[in-house]
Amino acid sequence: MTTAGIPSQPKCFICEKNKDNLYTCEGCSKQFCVTDLPKHRQGHVLELEKIVTDWDTFQQIISEQKHDLSHRPLIQQVNEWERDSIMKIKQRAEDCRQTLFESRDENIIEMKRKLNQFIVDLRKMREDDDFNEIHLNKLRTLLEELKAKLGQPLHVCIPEERKSFINKILITNKASVSPSKPAFLPLRSCSVDIHPNAQWKQNGLTVAGGNGQGNGMNQLSNPWGLYVDDDDQTVYVADVANRRVVKWKSSATNGQVATSINGHRREAHQLPRSFDMIVDKERDSLIVCDYTSRSVVRWPLEKGTSRETIISDVNCIGLTMDENGSLYVVDNEVAEVRRYSRGESQGTVVAGGNGRGNRVDQLSNPTYIFVDRDRSVYVSDNENHRVMKWMEGARQGIVVAGGHEQGNGLTQLAYPLGVVVDQLDAVYVADSMNHRIVRWPKGATQGSVIVGGNGKGGESNQLYTPVGLSFDQHSNLYVVDNGKHQVQKFNIDSNP
Repeated sequence: MTTAGIPSQPKCFICEKNKDNLYTCEGCSKQFCVTDLPKHRQGHVLELEKIVTDWDTFQQIISEQKHDLSHRPLIQQVNEWERDSIMKIKQRAEDCRQTLFESRDENIIEMKRKLNQFIVDLRKMREDDDFNEIHLNKLRTLLEELKAKLGQPLHVCIPEERKSFINKILITNKASVSPSKPAFLPLRSCSVDIHPNAQWKQNGLTVAGGNGQGNGMNQLSNPWGLYVDDDDQTVYVADVANRRVVKWKSSATNGQVATSINGHRREAHQLPRSFDMIVDKERDSLIVCDYTSRSVVRWPLEKGTSRETIISDVNCIGLTMDENGSLYVVDNEVAEVRRYSRGESQGTVVAGGNGRGNRVDQLSNPTYIFVDRDRSVYVSDNENHRVMKWMEGARQGIVVAGGHEQGNGLTQLAYPLGVVVDQLDAVYVADSMNHRIVRWPKGATQGSVIVGGNGKGGESNQLYTPVGLSFDQHSNLYVVDNGKHQVQKFNIDSNP
């Protein structure tokens, strides 16, 4: 004979004793005896007091944020733009600053409105003593959401207008900026911000040459210029002594001659003695400094027509291109850099042009250049042992690296050659006779060695007269190691 089960007597959640008279909490659905129910309620009161304290702290943070936005990246960008353009754009900078303040104020006003409403609710709950876990969880969730919202960047960005040589900026919603056209990435730069404390592996990987000096397809002889194709990490090298431009695909053991016509290699005397070149992807061609014929030529990457001379009568040793397709050419014979718009034959002097010398409006044996998004020109002023920055429209340059005579100190350079600039305007220099790569943060009075600096030699942590310089899109650094007739790749090791 079976008997029906006898239901167990309910227990208090705190004391765990069987009690006849238990009270159920609507917030947590747990049961408590008459002795322990006040203890449970006291926990509610303490949690509410903690939330109130957090609210007060958050209010203080909002007040401080309202009056101090100087740490915000967008404000820093506006301030930086103002300093670089000096007096001509001060009023515009003030307008943009005011827009940012108003945008943040609107955000703060909305948060304070929600904050005030819940303070009213809090006071009512405390006065009525009518709240439970559900109310507390809602308050806690709202507080965390507002904290997260305050820490988020403003939903605005600063696109540039290029209607004059001063780049105007404005504040606009990010959603209104078309994502269809990616931001222009200066040639040889990288697409990510490089932290000031970033480090590179000290042992390089050979990605071109490295088999002694020679004219074999696995060799280079006196290489200079460098271009890295970010689509597939193909490396183009100006193989000067062999009078050819060679492309080395990623992980390849042999290179391929890139300066060819109709698929055939040309005789050595027909090829340019080139110190630099870039790839024009829009027209699927190489643009080459033909030092021998004193010209800049376009050379098809694939089978096609014969080479085309696009600039004549220029002692070209270095070149690059901006986002508008304008070419910037270094003429080291007359110590100047000229910009050539599409179809233009004369060009405009954008750096130097006042004869050889060491004044800030002069250059002496300029070699390589870098042009940033603002069309400022950075020039390795080789015989003055410095790197100069010429802002667009400027009549003189600014020393951004070196400039303290030839030497091996951290304030000095010795015959600088390759130069690139990152997104934070730090300058990277191939300090050729010191056999090292040096980084100069913006505004710094001295640089720091990031690669090499261990004397010239054949070890993987040594350089021997570095010349060409380039980043890939992942911030890995490529260096033409001229004295070892190879190209070295130094992988990024840490970028905090």
